Amino acid sequence: MAEFTLDLNDDQKQVRDWLHGFAADVIRPAASEWDEREETPWPVIQEAAKVGIYSLDFYAQQFFDPTGLGIPMAMEELFWGDAGIALSIVGTGLAAVGVLANGTEEQIGTWIPQMYGDANDVKVAAFCSSEPDAGSDVASMRTRAVYDEAKDEWVLNGTKTWATNGGIANVHVVVAVVDPDLGSKGHASFIVPPATPGLSQGQKFKKHGIRASHTAEVVLEDVRVPGHCLLGGKEKLDERLARARERAKAGGERVKNAAMATFEASRPAVGAMAVGTARAAYEVALDYAKTRSQFGRPIIDNQGIAFQLADMRTRIDAARLLVWRASWMATTGKPFTSAEGSMSKLYASETAKSVTAQALQILGGNGFTREYPVERMHRDAAIYTIFEGTSEIQRLVIARTLSGMPIR
Repeated sequence: MAEFTLDLNDDQKQVRDWLHGFAADVIRPAASEWDEREETPWPVIQEAAKVGIYSLDFYAQQFFDPTGLGIPMAMEELFWGDAGIALSIVGTGLAAVGVLANGTEEQIGTWIPQMYGDANDVKVAAFCSSEPDAGSDVASMRTRAVYDEAKDEWVLNGTKTWATNGGIANVHVVVAVVDPDLGSKGHASFIVPPATPGLSQGQKFKKHGIRASHTAEVVLEDVRVPGHCLLGGKEKLDERLARARERAKAGGERVKNAAMATFEASRPAVGAMAVGTARAAYEVALDYAKTRSQFGRPIIDNQGIAFQLADMRTRIDAARLLVWRASWMATTGKPFTSAEGSMSKLYASETAKSVTAQALQILGGNGFTREYPVERMHRDAAIYTIFEGTSEIQRLVIARTLSGMPIR
């Protein structure tokens, strides 16, 4: 088991510096353009694929880093470059985590490579869980998957929303209800292969922030997928449902939910994204405060500005520590007995909102214009307290874990 350390090893430092260079040289110069265009930045994704950042091998190396710090380190550097473009680069990872969390070895080996494609033919993937009436309330999910035993096929019907890469993905991972009587315990995840009839893109959303990331509805109308596209396989599903029915009768322990398994694994990574955005805004504000003069001296000479910057940096470092702790715990198999994953996501998300707002205030009128990047960073930061579990849901998870009570 890897010991927890705050010192990156030489290999990690090399990867960090490489990612930082890509973020500085490729992502940042393109950030404003793709934010304005509100389109998927395919040329940037292609560049990331060419150098090996957008690839299964790269994410596998970071995912299996024995210290657990590979993924959060990568997320922080890329999102330091720009949140919208970075999300387009890493968005496929959520679908990949969905397969890793719930799939068999054969499914992992078959489908994850198809999510990325290669440098000459880049692909993306989408994880589809949220619905118009079921976001945080996964028990209200309406998308149904019905098994056609005669054909060994699953038939999916429903509408998903807020899907990153939804409709443009090569592979979609869809969470659906297989047993409505079991609530959230009656869910399963399915692979929808490329060009499957019945799957279409619904509304594409025009967003407040992360505009370079494609977000849309996914409509499923009698979508038929082969039996082997059920993640984990039918035998495992039948066993899990049987246990859930027995425990429901006895009022027993919780059974793992397919969507929640994915979110639990990805929450510290989202926290790292928020840390990257916060750090970027802080650095802009710090440089501005040191060079902007008012009343004959740099504005950082004023305690009102200097103390804000001190608080901003303190919160960023604290958020990173929570993210690294949760990532190390997850990798080394230590249980989140105090909801440490949710803690990291909650604090880092709130930090990103707070720090980007303070950065905008420090820049004053300039911060409110698109001539400076903090305006975009401030808009981007709003998403962190919303997606993959709102801050309110994180607090609920933490409170329930600490108290053992069914707090509502």
